[in-house]
Amino acid sequence: MTSHLRHTLLSVRDLLATAGPFVVLTLALLTLAYWALNPTPPKHVVLATGADQGAYAEFGKRYAQVLKDYGITVELRSTQGAAENLQLLRAPGSGVDIAFVQGGADEHPRRPDGSDGSGDRDDGSEPLVSLGSLFYEPVWLFYRTDTAQRRLGTPTLSAITQLAGWRVNIGAPGSGVPNLMARLIDANGLAPEALTLLRQPQTPAVVGLLGGEVDALVFASAPESLMVQMLLQTPGIALFNFGQADAYSRRFSFLTPVTLPRGVVDLARDLPPQDVRLIAPTATLVARASMHPALVQLFVQAARQIHGGAGWFQRKGDFPTAASTEQPLSKEAQRFYANGTPLLQRYLPFWLANLVDRMWPVLVGIVAVLIPLSRTVPTLYEFRIRSRVFRWYARLRAVENEIGTRPTAELIDELQEIEARVEAITVPLSYTDELYALRSHIEMVGKRLRTAADAAASPVATGRA
Repeated sequence: MTSHLRHTLLSVRDLLATAGPFVVLTLALLTLAYWALNPTPPKHVVLATGADQGAYAEFGKRYAQVLKDYGITVELRSTQGAAENLQLLRAPGSGVDIAFVQGGADEHPRRPDGSDGSGDRDDGSEPLVSLGSLFYEPVWLFYRTDTAQRRLGTPTLSAITQLAGWRVNIGAPGSGVPNLMARLIDANGLAPEALTLLRQPQTPAVVGLLGGEVDALVFASAPESLMVQMLLQTPGIALFNFGQADAYSRRFSFLTPVTLPRGVVDLARDLPPQDVRLIAPTATLVARASMHPALVQLFVQAARQIHGGAGWFQRKGDFPTAASTEQPLSKEAQRFYANGTPLLQRYLPFWLANLVDRMWPVLVGIVAVLIPLSRTVPTLYEFRIRSRVFRWYARLRAVENEIGTRPTAELIDELQEIEARVEAITVPLSYTDELYALRSHIEMVGKRLRTAADAAASPVATGRA
């Protein structure tokens, strides 16, 4: 048993010694590939949301919770809104990696050819990519019915051009609504100076609307917003009906016509008393183009989990989607929308599935290189083992060739030394036939030496007789 274990250990040791360079080369190539591809995502990411208590801030908390399960810490950064988020994304030193952005908020939108208008600026700004559209953010234009009655002779506002001379709050600087409203006002041929444009945050603006200091206010938000719910049920405050919603959507690709159904706010009170046509930009996730692909994959998966349900303006499964994005769609996001969650992530832990997914093209290349090299390992192993036996044949032949030219006693001593050294040789059991062949050849040479010694001693013995 001890002898068998010894031979086994020696065989393993020889195999390791022979395959050692091959293993070292393999590890070196894998290490180089890992360093070059950097498959493991950062453990910390900064998500710019929006104003505190807003929809973006609430959604940001959900993303942070989902990614926490994958070991990713999402730092939420409050901002004034979509326009500021875009500025932070483009600023190299801001530290923001990804942000919520409202359609129409970009001062440098994509051109008709699909290029990013910001890409031509030589100011060191970061290129951006979209991870897809998340949900509709209807444009809510609330106005005072008494202002409409006084200025128009009717409590109903029917066109944006009728806002001339009104005090209209379009949101705080940094939010997405000012840029959006600038486009809508321009599309209606209404000069900005024809209105008194206010830039108050949402809460003070609502207080001003209720108090009469503001005639109308505009903001874009998910319908779950408390401000929306409250204003829809406030007497004397009406919601503007975008009768030209389809026309707006034709003019601006980021806008979608949606309908607020009759009674959806309060069925018992029949609020609203009729369907209301609205226009809705979509909220999107926008990231720096340099963001790690694995993080992009996690965020779009989280988006499906968070935004995939039904709502006032969407059916289950409508979001997230690759449509209605002003920024170029990330390649990783394209892959997700085309194929869904990567196959390996459905069965393996994320870290392992991501590692294999990112490195398999390189692994295939490494294997293609190593397979031919691996064929030399058995040959080298065999050479290493057999060389322990064969190298003694040179000395054995030298002893045999010197029979008759050197004193026989010296040759016998040398042969005994060879025999003693060969006795100490250990080889795997599969090579013992060659070891025994060597011993038999040593014995054969020994017989020749003894014969030569007897022949040399015979005349002496005869003479004495």
